[in-house]
Amino acid sequence: MTTGKINVSVENIFPLIKKFLYSDHEIFLRELVSNATDATLKLKHLTSIGEAKVEYGNPIIEVKIDKDGKKLHIIDQGLGMTADEVEKYINQVAFSGAEEFLEKYKDSAKDSGIIGHFGLGFYSAFMVAEKVEIITKSFKDEPAAHWTCDGSPEFTLVPHDKTDRGTEIILHIAEDSLDFLEEYKIRELLTKYNKFMPIPIKFGTRKESLPLSEDAAENAKPEQIEVDNIINNPNPAWTKQPVDLTDEDYKNFYRELYPMQFEEPLFNIHLNVDYPFNLTGILYFPKMSSDLQLQKDKIQLYQNQVYVTDNVEGIVPEFLGMLKGVIDSPDIPLNVSRSYLQADGNVKKISNYITRKVADKLKSLFNENREDFEQKWNDIKIVLEYGMLSEPKFYEKAGDFVLYPTVDDKYYTLAELKETIATNQTDKNGKLVVLYASNKDAQHSYIEIAKQKGYQVVLLDSPIVSHLIQKLEADNENLTFTRVDSDHIEKLIQKEETQISKLSEDESTQLKTVLEEIVPKTNYSVQLEPLDSTAAPFIITQPEFMRRMKEMSQSGGGGMFGMGNFPEMYNLVVNTNSELATTILNTGDKSVQESLVKQALDLAKISQGLLKGEELTAFVKRSFELIK
Repeated sequence: MTTGKINVSVENIFPLIKKFLYSDHEIFLRELVSNATDATLKLKHLTSIGEAKVEYGNPIIEVKIDKDGKKLHIIDQGLGMTADEVEKYINQVAFSGAEEFLEKYKDSAKDSGIIGHFGLGFYSAFMVAEKVEIITKSFKDEPAAHWTCDGSPEFTLVPHDKTDRGTEIILHIAEDSLDFLEEYKIRELLTKYNKFMPIPIKFGTRKESLPLSEDAAENAKPEQIEVDNIINNPNPAWTKQPVDLTDEDYKNFYRELYPMQFEEPLFNIHLNVDYPFNLTGILYFPKMSSDLQLQKDKIQLYQNQVYVTDNVEGIVPEFLGMLKGVIDSPDIPLNVSRSYLQADGNVKKISNYITRKVADKLKSLFNENREDFEQKWNDIKIVLEYGMLSEPKFYEKAGDFVLYPTVDDKYYTLAELKETIATNQTDKNGKLVVLYASNKDAQHSYIEIAKQKGYQVVLLDSPIVSHLIQKLEADNENLTFTRVDSDHIEKLIQKEETQISKLSEDESTQLKTVLEEIVPKTNYSVQLEPLDSTAAPFIITQPEFMRRMKEMSQSGGGGMFGMGNFPEMYNLVVNTNSELATTILNTGDKSVQESLVKQALDLAKISQGLLKGEELTAFVKRSFELIK
């Protein structure tokens, strides 16, 4: 029997382990099952190269609860250890690793920026156990060993009569951690951290029905047998080659990842690279909502099939944080802060690779089946538009597949759109004007007027569109985007020809004075324009520049400082060639004049969806009085 102190330089490291990241005590199971997996995979390697002259077989890892004895067992059939190896690896190497880990993080133990908290290894067992035993038999022809430690620096190491290869770790669960003896808790942790570990993990047993024979009686019940309950999938889809997977395989894996998600993903992207870094994974494009925040933290990060986190900020480009799926890479440093991670050269390469791979996949989907891509556009556009704004490498490639749908459901790339509207929508200064609407219903009357002119109107309705068109204008010379309600039709795309006003200069001045006395100055600026006599007499427009700056300021980033709090400002365009303008001017009765202007202004407000509340009630009442 051997007894001794694990490490004389540290009086007692165990209280530190107990205290460390209390909320993360559950990681002990991840660390111990990972160790068991490593021991098994190492044996597989040694048998494959002929160094271990034993039968590898079909090893499993078993997790067992002994509630009465307040014990938790983790049993593997891996390479095991001799007494000398226990002395070396448990008392020296593993302890030094734990000591180094705690020293490194003692000041930042509560730093949520640290990813994963990997590396505490075997000694994480003391987070939840008051005593830990190791019973282990090496694959070498040497006796088994039994190591015990009660959470003080002293240990005992004695021979044991275990004959089957592998290691059993027994945790005597501490009184403050008894919830780790609950079946539901252990199942939850195994599912969270070890769902895709490469070695089968047994947790209890389950009943399975045998198939009935062909000549079985009609009321015969199938025989039930008890089988191992394997709680993980050791060969998840991302570990396989894309050529070996069907569309159905990808969909099934999505359901496995997100059992509570009932909508099918739109498509997937399989990541598979081994140089200059190792990275595998599958990303899924789900149907998107316009709420960017709801979508985040759905991608799971793994390292060699061990779950790490679902916060992939700094690893996956920000715009792809709205996707779902799995990324697995041994080359992503885990015990570092996120700011360090973002500066890490390898991580930057990984991020760039993912961006490129996503862009290439989108381009191939667009080229292979454009019609299908167009049908999915509304469900994916928010990600792509966000990517164009936030990721220069994605923006460079996006021109090949980003679409600009019209209000009539025609879809164009930017190059196609420019070619389509070049003849009709180039203004007198040679600028190409893209007319757009952000809401087909609210801007319906303006859209119809533009369509009567033969103009194409694009529908751009995502919450970040103001930022996007600002960037497109900056990068495309002589291209401008103008919303259909930002001016009257003749000024949206200014041509050489001009309309002549029926009113003289004096009459126009007189009319403007009348209007400005009645129309509220706080929100409206009165403009007189000689339009076609069939055009609406009163039109409310909202200047493009002011509205866009305000929207950008409200949606964060860009715009002009403080503009988000400015009141809404509109232009009231009055058509001097309309009969109503002449009637208002020639009416001598001030009250009639006022009533005509208010009625016309309210009608114009209705077309912009601006008439609400008290004003709408008054308008309805006044309208009924007019038709008595």
